[in-house]
Amino acid sequence: MNEQVGILIAIGVGAIFALWIIFYFIPVGLWFNALLSDVRISLLQLVVMRWRKVPPQVIVRNMITSHKAGLALSRNDLETHFLAGGRIDLVVRALISADKANIPLDFKTATAIDLAGRDVFEAVQMSVNPKVINTPPVAAVAKDGIQLTATAKVTVRTNIKQLVGGAGEETVLARVGEGIVTAIGSANSHKLVLENPDSISKVVLAKGLDSGTAYEILSIDIADVDVGKNIGAMLQIDQANADKNIAQAKAEERRAMAVALEQEMKAKAQEARAKVIEAEAEIPKALAEAFRNGNFGVMDYYKLENIKADTNMRQSISIPDTKKPSEDAPLQK
Repeated sequence: MNEQVGILIAIGVGAIFALWIIFYFIPVGLWFNALLSDVRISLLQLVVMRWRKVPPQVIVRNMITSHKAGLALSRNDLETHFLAGGRIDLVVRALISADKANIPLDFKTATAIDLAGRDVFEAVQMSVNPKVINTPPVAAVAKDGIQLTATAKVTVRTNIKQLVGGAGEETVLARVGEGIVTAIGSANSHKLVLENPDSISKVVLAKGLDSGTAYEILSIDIADVDVGKNIGAMLQIDQANADKNIAQAKAEERRAMAVALEQEMKAKAQEARAKVIEAEAEIPKALAEAFRNGNFGVMDYYKLENIKADTNMRQSISIPDTKKPSEDAPLQK
């Protein structure tokens, strides 16, 4: 009796396992759901999806959704996109949203955008509801030397045709910042920019900054303009300080050259004095030689000494006496 119960239990478990395998590989319920939704797909195709490691639930669900939305998507295209690593749910939702918003978007373009790593559904939503991007503060200097810092709000929407291979949000912000710098830099006065901030928007929009990007710029609104430093005055001050330092360096160079020249002249003067002293030392030798040769007599020497004494006396008389009488000296009666 116990053996029969065990056999029955084993047969029941085996039957349940066999039914689970049959219903897993042959999803009859999924096929019936597709049939009720007027989506034509065979049980054999569902079984083959299992062997290809393609989830039948995802394919059938998206086929039903697209059929109810009025889109004709084939099973083979959905399977191919899934096997390529795509996100079928986002693609189908994007196609439905684009169709309801009258945005031209076909299955091939949508799958290309999805395989490129972009969110195709978000791109369609941004085409319907434009996005506002806040630029970081951009500093520029007007022609009068005053620095201005401007921030802008850029309203963009997705350009579906250029979404694959087009530049992203960072490029748009960089181009807008460059346009703001150009617009402020070309203004003759910072007051003109403060009076008419919309002049910046007009200049920037006229440049076609959205060319080659995945976005279309709808408007550029200047949110704030702040006055910064007087860069022109600071540059002039720096230039004046640099000129002063150069002039001081040149003056110091000339002074050093003058001091060197003075020292050189002093050295030359000392050299000349040495030569004079050397020449004067030869006079006694010449006199002695003249005495020995008989060309110079005693009277001649006596007259020479008188002339030297007379000359020294005249020199002493010509030099004024700068000494003051001492207070302690006795008074002469």
